[in-house]
Amino acid sequence: MLKPRLVPFLAAALLLAAPVAAETGKPARIVSLNLCADELLLRLADRGRVASVTWLARDPRGSNVADLARGVPVNRGLAEEIVPLRPDLVIVGAFTTRTTTALLRRLGIPVLELGAPESLDAAYAQIREVAARIGEPERGEDMVRGMQAAFAGLPPAPRHRPTAIVLRPNGFTAGRGSLADEILARAGLDNLAARLTPDRMGQLTLEEIVTAQPDLLVINASSDGPPSLADELLHHPALAGRAGHSVALPTRLWACAGPELAEAGRRLAAARQAVAQ
Repeated sequence: MLKPRLVPFLAAALLLAAPVAAETGKPARIVSLNLCADELLLRLADRGRVASVTWLARDPRGSNVADLARGVPVNRGLAEEIVPLRPDLVIVGAFTTRTTTALLRRLGIPVLELGAPESLDAAYAQIREVAARIGEPERGEDMVRGMQAAFAGLPPAPRHRPTAIVLRPNGFTAGRGSLADEILARAGLDNLAARLTPDRMGQLTLEEIVTAQPDLLVINASSDGPPSLADELLHHPALAGRAGHSVALPTRLWACAGPELAEAGRRLAAARQAVAQ
């Protein structure tokens, strides 16, 4: 946690090392404090304009841009790390690094806050927002068009859609109105959890899942992560016998706005076709 006595020091450091705006008018030293922001920043901005991304960006278990993050300075979301970088734009998440974000705003550093998109349209809007803010609207539009084309190219949904349940650690699932719910629909699947829980991120018990008998179980977790109690339900013997009717989908494929959302749709559509055979 930031010590109050450091605030005057950081303010002085900011004044002494004020960023010089790029001749193009685009932000010249951009910092990201959120993994989803890391992915958009590294894909949309020239490398020389990226001052720092989070340490998570380099971890291929959760990051889609580990290769792009290689060699880029990393941070852990601390104000003491960010202010000396002289950023002229900091991109943050709506639910992370709140203390640092508040201080950056207090110091007058421009901040762009990103929420978690709950639909594909919201994801497209977020991509466009980031691209516009960093001065690369064409690159953002290219990314959106590519994603839209990928979703449009998915196999058509059958008349009778197979049912599916997304199973996340601790029994959490993807309910009605969530981004995952829309991707399931675009892949030709009927999200059974939408009828079992009223919440976008509700929880299901083992009994509810077994009783519901979904045609496809979507295991939303990373297979190479360390063992944890949160993952116990994902590997329960009652579900183990469904190996032929399940698909593993890493969280990184549909946690952030970006091209991986279309890849998640492609994998789900392929799993749906396999179930129907």
